[in-house]
Amino acid sequence: MGFLDVLRGKRAIKQAAPTDRVFAMTTAQVTLEMQLGLKSTGQSAIVFQPLATADFEQIVRDMEEVVRSSGEDTGTTIRSSDDEFGYRWMILSDPDFEDLVVGLNAVSTALEAGGYGDRILAAVFPFADEAGASVYWIYNYKRGSFYPFVPAKGSQQRDSERELRLKAQIGAELPIEPELERWFPLWGIPV
Repeated sequence: MGFLDVLRGKRAIKQAAPTDRVFAMTTAQVTLEMQLGLKSTGQSAIVFQPLATADFEQIVRDMEEVVRSSGEDTGTTIRSSDDEFGYRWMILSDPDFEDLVVGLNAVSTALEAGGYGDRILAAVFPFADEAGASVYWIYNYKRGSFYPFVPAKGSQQRDSERELRLKAQIGAELPIEPELERWFPLWGIPV
């Protein structure tokens, strides 16, 4: 951002990082399951801020149709849900973890191709441990990195100690967000 941009009141919007980094989750999933005892729930989600424009809505409809039609071959299903903050969740279900990642990439690629990459917030990969507790791996599109989110039992508390332990255990298999203050909790995840 230059000096004249400051005077004019313009600011550059940070674009999303390359979406192919989300594919690191496909290889990390093996470690998560075999070494850490975390099993995929068979779902994943991408969350973005929708726009009330015909162009944006058409892109969303088209990408849903692409996932649905390819889902006839892969078994992937898709549904959407809007949360109380005005964000839209595209929720994919499939027993094949790789199909989930490919489906999320198709959604994010369609949004980016339409010029709406800056509207994408995150991808969410829910897992359950052996005790049935939820563990989420969140991919921040703007930062191009993952971080764990572990809600603690009870009200909106998180298990920060376990999140740090997971960060250490996954090692270099995932591009982990280095700034802990950017590990934003996502409460009310619909998957």
